[in-house]
Amino acid sequence: MYRIDVDKQNCIIELVLDGFIRPEEMTRFVEELSAATLSLAGRDIGIKADMRTFRPSAPPVAEMLRDVQQFGIQNGVKRVAEMVESQMAALQLNRVARESGTDKILRRFTDDQSARRWLIHGDEEALSA
Repeated sequence: MYRIDVDKQNCIIELVLDGFIRPEEMTRFVEELSAATLSLAGRDIGIKADMRTFRPSAPPVAEMLRDVQQFGIQNGVKRVAEMVESQMAALQLNRVARESGTDKILRRFTDDQSARRWLIHGDEEALSA
């Protein structure tokens, strides 16, 4: 299962990938995420990816995830805040991020609020503290 929500005001795409994602479902996810990304064209986009219940997936699913990450970078994604709990999922997601170039704009968080704050304010809060 997946969910995608767009916060147009803050230019943030919030997504959840839950459980084991089959290739057919990932195809729909990629189409919707690509459309959400294009809906924010011309702005610096943040992605809040809740992957806490995501399970490692088959190679074709990982490839689609890599491709949509590359698409995002090419179309304005500047920050990715990711929440992951499973070590196995984290290993797969690390590899996908390295292959797509997302690793350069990715940070991991343990909670929604910290992730969202970083997407909106970047490192400003840390510097002013």
